[in-house]
Amino acid sequence: MASLSTIQVVPSGKDAEEKTEKILAVGVASGNGDLNNTSAMRVVELPSQDPQFAYQSLALSLSEDDAEIRAKYRPFLLPKEIQRTDWISRIELATVTKMAYNEITSTKSRLKILVLYGSLRKRSYSKLLAFEISRILFRLGCDVRIYDPYGLPVKDDEQHCHPKVQELRDLSRWSDGHFWVSPEQHGNLTAVFKNQIDWIPLSTGSVRPTQGRTLGLAMVSGGSQSFNTVNNLRILGRWMRMFTIPNQSSVPQAHTLFTGSDDKEGGSRFKDCANRARLVDCVEEFVKYTILMRGHFALFSDRFSERKAMEHGER
Repeated sequence: MASLSTIQVVPSGKDAEEKTEKILAVGVASGNGDLNNTSAMRVVELPSQDPQFAYQSLALSLSEDDAEIRAKYRPFLLPKEIQRTDWISRIELATVTKMAYNEITSTKSRLKILVLYGSLRKRSYSKLLAFEISRILFRLGCDVRIYDPYGLPVKDDEQHCHPKVQELRDLSRWSDGHFWVSPEQHGNLTAVFKNQIDWIPLSTGSVRPTQGRTLGLAMVSGGSQSFNTVNNLRILGRWMRMFTIPNQSSVPQAHTLFTGSDDKEGGSRFKDCANRARLVDCVEEFVKYTILMRGHFALFSDRFSERKAMEHGER
């Protein structure tokens, strides 16, 4: 029986139809018929890749960046000599880099991404994973800002004017998309993470701080792989009226997958493994979706139940 993975895509070019026919023939070659329904599969051509963008960095330079923002919201940044040679600089991202380059060139603005993590521990693996995610996003030209949850009060109905609450809400309104990273504790997301989401209102007057934004998800756990936390984060994202990307990252036994704090490439880096490759997939997909979606925020905020009805015209 042919597996679905063999018929998802075909190379672009003049022989694409011929190759597709061969693939479909394989699907019905077994004596049991077309069990995978390959005859109904859509032909998808792989995008052409521009080698010029394969390893290019679109990161904000020190001279382009705001010094105050850089110091406060970009703790993930490493010395320039490490950025040029670390594992993130060596991953091939031709298609999404070209998309990001064209988006920056045409709109004169960068994707604005808010990253949240869910632990206050000194060596927090959700924070370390959030840093790696942020470094990939930064290489792809995003304006990345990580919110530090330390000092955020427990959600109540009295401290809406607290500086940490206002900071979080301002960052959410500023953003084009969020990337959420939570540890799993007792089979679910942590109180530290949920408290941040609870402080972001569904609406503030006519403004919805998360309406129409894209959302990427990742989690870390100390034991075997679980998906409870990312699945519940997905529910939260839908409730916050966000477009959550299909892919997600779950990193098991996180304490074994990060290097020591004094190790090479700046220390506390994600080790080379299948989980790291999956994380890159998620960040790449997240940037693609955000590029496609952010020009349509107003469109997806327009809803029948809320807009003023037009007067009847001719029918």
